[in-house]
Amino acid sequence: MPRPNVSEERKNQILEAAMTVFAERGFHEARMDDIAQKSGLSKGALYLYYKSKDAIIAAMLRYFFTLAMKNLRHMHTFEGSVSQQLLDYTRRIGAEAERMAFFTPIAWEFYAVAGRQKSVRLLLKDYFAEYRQTLAVLIQKGIDSGEFRQVNAETVATTVASLHEGLALLSVVDPKAVNWSEQGMEAVRLLLDGLRTR
Repeated sequence: MPRPNVSEERKNQILEAAMTVFAERGFHEARMDDIAQKSGLSKGALYLYYKSKDAIIAAMLRYFFTLAMKNLRHMHTFEGSVSQQLLDYTRRIGAEAERMAFFTPIAWEFYAVAGRQKSVRLLLKDYFAEYRQTLAVLIQKGIDSGEFRQVNAETVATTVASLHEGLALLSVVDPKAVNWSEQGMEAVRLLLDGLRTR
């Protein structure tokens, strides 16, 4: 029987603790001491896995985006038309956003970090490139099947990504004003109305 990977378990333990600390204190105010205490590890043990707070931030960014891309890649397995797949995807990320609401401010701190750290900026850039490309492939499928009119699939993909990211941003600024299950779905329906072949 294979032994469990203790190193991976420890890293996940640290990331979960760091998410809570960052959500409570923000990236700037959080200290490695806080993360060590929350994770139940000594500061020395913490440094064995992550050499700095920025290394933890980069690992968290990869974790969030790996999860997001997993959801996006599964969109191709959904039943129904491309329109239905986009609506199902919007419903899923809305449910995920509501479930992870406590951690949402962390996602937006990544943008602030990206302004000063090239490595984080490149991670974000790669994520959004793959995000848009995956959406563009799906939208092109709708164009090729005649479900959608002739449009630039990459432009539409950027629009869909912007719509989701915009709702996420507004939910941080004014959580009471954003209802993913209503506004996200309605926004995608309006976009789809403009895409469908007449």
